Amino acid sequence: MSAIRLLVLGAVRRHGRAHGYQLRNDLEFWGANAWANTKPGSIYHALKQLAKQGMLHAYDIAPSTAGGPPRTEYEVTEQGTAEYFSLLRESLTTHDKPDMLSAGLGFIVDLPREEAVALLKQRVERLEEWREAVTAYYTPEDGPGQLGHIGEIMHLWVNSAEVGVEWTRGLIERIEGGAYVFAGEEGEPFAGVLADDHPPS
Repeated sequence: MSAIRLLVLGAVRRHGRAHGYQLRNDLEFWGANAWANTKPGSIYHALKQLAKQGMLHAYDIAPSTAGGPPRTEYEVTEQGTAEYFSLLRESLTTHDKPDMLSAGLGFIVDLPREEAVALLKQRVERLEEWREAVTAYYTPEDGPGQLGHIGEIMHLWVNSAEVGVEWTRGLIERIEGGAYVFAGEEGEPFAGVLADDHPPS
């Protein structure tokens, strides 16, 4: 799984057709450069790779009046749409890839509300299974010292699993309570969250 792959497919899909600079603006607006590898070079590389793999269709549009080479715009293909939803669904169940989970949360509203909840419940199950696997070797009540400094690794994993479960259950509760606009519902799920919605002052 690749967070940048999901982010680029999702961002292009949001625009219908988009060029690299638009995607950079969106991902920078989301702060993705802080939690995923969304440097300009990685975005343009991902666009070219996805186009090469048939996930995006590339269009060369007329160069600007100021001169320079034609700008390339991209559009998600049918194959790219299938890949996008596959990555999105997988990202929301992940228990050990925070960048992938973050990318998935950015597009969670592209799914129906009930499906999003069901996927997050799977994430809770995975986190609980992870915690159980760790505690087969480590007793949290005895503290990390029981295994020397290596116990700190187990302590980190157990705490990460517990915090992850608590946070995910909170998100499920908010979604079940009506937070956000999801696919198939009245309203625009992405209103106010794209860079285009916030022109520079």
